[in-house]
Amino acid sequence: MSTTLPPAIFLMGPTASGKTGAAVELAQKWPVEIISVDSALVFKHMNIGTAKPDAATLERAPHLLIDLIDPTERYSTAQFREDALRVMAEIVARGKVPLLVGGTMLYYNTLQHGIHDLPQADPALRAELDAEAARLGWPHLHARLAALDPQTAARLEPTDSQRVQRALEVCLLAGRPMSELLQEDTTPGLPYRLLKLALLPSDRAVLHQRIADRFKQMLQDGLIDEVEALRRQFQLDPNLPSMRCVGYRQTWDYLDGLLDSSGLLERGIVATRQLAKRQLTWLRGMDDTIEVDCLSPALLPQIEQELARFLAVS
Repeated sequence: MSTTLPPAIFLMGPTASGKTGAAVELAQKWPVEIISVDSALVFKHMNIGTAKPDAATLERAPHLLIDLIDPTERYSTAQFREDALRVMAEIVARGKVPLLVGGTMLYYNTLQHGIHDLPQADPALRAELDAEAARLGWPHLHARLAALDPQTAARLEPTDSQRVQRALEVCLLAGRPMSELLQEDTTPGLPYRLLKLALLPSDRAVLHQRIADRFKQMLQDGLIDEVEALRRQFQLDPNLPSMRCVGYRQTWDYLDGLLDSSGLLERGIVATRQLAKRQLTWLRGMDDTIEVDCLSPALLPQIEQELARFLAVS
């Protein structure tokens, strides 16, 4: 790719891989500004369960594209792309380098490769699919998706309600598999020269332990109180994207009496591990990534070595 394009950095990784900590340190030493690439951090008032950087961290290293909408609202991938392109251009105009940090791999993919011409959301159809899922369960809808679009179904967990619903919605509205539509032309790609760093664990068991420890800490920090407060403040339901976020859905079920405290802990950890598995699958399918061991004591020096090499030719 031509070096005449402005540089940008993707710092990607599964949950609990240390992305935020590394990004904050980089922002102290390098001419970068951080853009959040996280579909949960866009929600205001959702701080504990999203592992949102605290006020002191944000003062040290401001993050763009967090706290954008209320938990009752929706934020599309197309909206993220539009917002990200805008703030990236602003960062470049300030003489800095965009550092995009997070774990929402679909956002990265759409930002780099463009967005496909998929049908818009249909509230009536979504309500029908939600009702069907309430009666028969999301694995049933996953099986229905597999009959219409086996390629897409194969990469989705049967319990991944949000993505299963969207894939089914696209198939039914377009009359064609979503996987087929995704192979067609998109909007223009990203006009930046990219460094794509993937923080991957050399030992999956260690990452799993980090995930367990972090979810336990979230509960100790008041995740249940946070969700209770959200339910008092806003007109929420468990099918909203905000309440489908990992940790929030399980806490919702706890507050509804569907889980006890041990069940909440177990389900929250399992759901977070499943999220990490999906993130790792995305990362290993991406092109042109440089893998860095997120468990290495030398994580930051390794990232900085790649950063120095990349910016030296910018």
